[in-house]
Parts: sequence; structure tokens; C-alpha cells
Amino acid sequence: MNKVILAGRLARDPEMRYTTSGKAVASFTLAVNRRFGRNAGDQQQTADFIPIIAWEKLAEICGNNLIKGSQVLVEGRMQVRSYDGQDGSKRYVTEVVANEIEFMGSKQQRDPNGGGFAPSPAAPAEAAPMGGFGGSPVSDDDIPF
Repeated sequence: MNKVILAGRLARDPEMRYTTSGKAVASFTLAVNRRFGRNAGDQQQTADFIPIIAWEKLAEICGNNLIKGSQVLVEGRMQVRSYDGQDGSKRYVTEVVANEIEFMGSKQQRDPNGGGFAPSPAAPAEAAPMGGFGGSPVSDDDIPF
């Protein structure tokens, strides 16, 4: 089974492109918190930056509604592909191809004009919990961007 579920924040705005046949493709990087350390008491946090690809209607929804800092839940599959670099060497890319993307965060964080999310001065210092996946609330100070 190849199934990935990630919760995090966009590290940059989605990049929209279209294939020669007209299919929409959105790509963005998702910052996902990860704890490490030997003991529960001295664990430190870092972030992994996971490349995400969305296709067709889902890509258009991402391009129209997400911006850097948007909190999302991504369900998809891991994909490894290769290509030949300009120097002739074989390069490998690992990415998540999204099947579903759920927008997270409070309505206060959403842009008042209806498009995407925007930082809100009235928003609390801590974001909503990460969708019940065992994560504690994440403050804006924990995000490395």
C-alpha cells in the first residue's frame, strides 16, 4: 500500500503550470513538524519540507485558494521519478502526489476576500490542533519561515 497523510503549512505559494495538453498542475512545499531526541523530555523540533504535486481540478483549487503559511492536510501517494540532468547525470525526485487536500486553520485565518488564507492580527498566537493526528497545537514560532 502506498498512502501518505501529512499535516503542515505551505512553505511557499503554489506554483501553477499547465501541460501541453492543458492539464493543470500545482506544486508546493509543505513544512511538516518532526520531533527528534532520545528521551521525551529532551526532544527537539525540526521541520521536513515535502514537495507536493496536485493535478487538474485539485491543482486549480490549490492555486486559487492557498498561499504561503496556509495550514492543510494532504492525503496522497509517494512517487519517485527520475530524469536526466543538464550535465547528463541521472537525477531522482521524491514527491507526494495529492489525492485530497483539506484546508485547516480557523476561519479567522482565511482571507476576508474569500481567496486563500491570510495572516490575521486578531488570530490567536497558536494555530488549531493538527487534525487529531497526535500533534499538539503549533505556534507560528515553530514554523521555520
